[in-house]
Amino acid sequence: MNAAGLLAALGRAAGAHGLAVAAADLPAADPPAADPPADQPWRGARAVALLRADGPRMWEAFRAAPEWADGAPDPLDRWSARIVAELAARFGARAAGPSDGPPHPPFLRWALLAEPAWPSALGMLVHAQEGLWASWRGALLFDAPLGAPPARRGARPCDDCARPCLRACPVGAFGAGGYDAEACARHVAGPEGGACRAGGCLARRACPVGRARAPGAEQAAFHMAAFLRARAPMR
Repeated sequence: MNAAGLLAALGRAAGAHGLAVAAADLPAADPPAADPPADQPWRGARAVALLRADGPRMWEAFRAAPEWADGAPDPLDRWSARIVAELAARFGARAAGPSDGPPHPPFLRWALLAEPAWPSALGMLVHAQEGLWASWRGALLFDAPLGAPPARRGARPCDDCARPCLRACPVGAFGAGGYDAEACARHVAGPEGGACRAGGCLARRACPVGRARAPGAEQAAFHMAAFLRARAPMR
């Protein structure tokens, strides 16, 4: 199978799980892939295929999976890891996940290579279609270039925007000093945080890009509950 055929087949296979594929060739300057360090399995790869949540389709696929109802911790992360590993085995690649490590795989760098995405006014990436809701569930790493076409980028959306995202956070958690996760978690967990707990991050929702791709109420509440569990020691 040639590279174009592989990417087309991968797109179909990933699409069955509500995932979209974006690929990029990687520089040859990384350490060779023959013997990558055990704690850095992505080193030496010559191409990456990112697996991004395709709007609500991913949520529907996840809800139909056994992880959704098995009662074990971190169901979405476990589902993502399983699907990414299955796709990696099927297509002769190595699997990587955003939570792997430390050290952590450079998902943001990969996304800037493979996707129409830019650093946003909030700091996180803004995607041409997904807005601030882009979620990369994993990546496949290949030892040879795939000849993937470069991502088609226009102008950065934030450059011609009133940036309502910066005013939407009730506690101003996104400022010149970066993201104040502690202030965010305290607010979301507190009596004034009901709108955030039920609808997800208000700053993300304020972005005019990708509004149609925002998660529904069930998915938003799921992610905010997971955020609070992860940040519990900070409160």
